[in-house]
Amino acid sequence: MAEGDARRVDWPDEPGIFDLTPEEERRRDEHALAEVRAGRYISNEAVMRWLASWGTDNPLPRPQVGD
Repeated sequence: MAEGDARRVDWPDEPGIFDLTPEEERRRDEHALAEVRAGRYISNEAVMRWLASWGTDNPLPRPQVGD
């Protein structure tokens, strides 16, 4: 490995998110859309409320699907 190469040699050689084939990317997109259509997601608002509560005297529990 050349000096200055940012890739770490101790990381597993796994595909990254930009290494997906177009077919696999399409399959994953379709699956994600089906999950959203079925209501199986956590809203951004619920996540933001949860994050805003970190470090306070009353932190909120982790949001759940449907929140």
